[in-house]
Amino acid sequence: MKAYENISLVKLKVNGETRDVAIRPADTLLRVLREKLGLTAAKPGCENGDCGACTVLINEKPVKSCMKLAVEVDAGAEIITLEGIKNSIIQETFLEEDGFQCGYCTPGFLVNAYALLKEHPDADDKLAKEWLESNICRCTGYEGIRNALKLAQEKLK
Repeated sequence: MKAYENISLVKLKVNGETRDVAIRPADTLLRVLREKLGLTAAKPGCENGDCGACTVLINEKPVKSCMKLAVEVDAGAEIITLEGIKNSIIQETFLEEDGFQCGYCTPGFLVNAYALLKEHPDADDKLAKEWLESNICRCTGYEGIRNALKLAQEKLK
């Protein structure tokens, strides 16, 4: 539905809530989440799909929101941001195992690890590494992240 020239009014289902948002065709999902909806956990790291700091879930699949135009997200799609998975086991274990250093990459890692645990709760080290390779930690906090994932797997059993 067109509201103004070059502006579209879209419905986005984010963290279980349907929101009407006025967007431009070039607005990325990351910018819409942060600037229009106030959901700032997803971070603008590289903004070219390399670092994974902006990872969100669309229909339970990890997506780099800096690479997805908001107009591409189907109105029926479920978008989950880190704000939508608060108090999850993976968040608890990241705290317990020091799965972060500066914290900038943490939201992307948490969302990605959350999705991995849902889809493959018994993922072996190889599969976990494959899933988490799409995220980069510039502070080299990988050991804590791996330990947090393993502890979350244990707690889920």
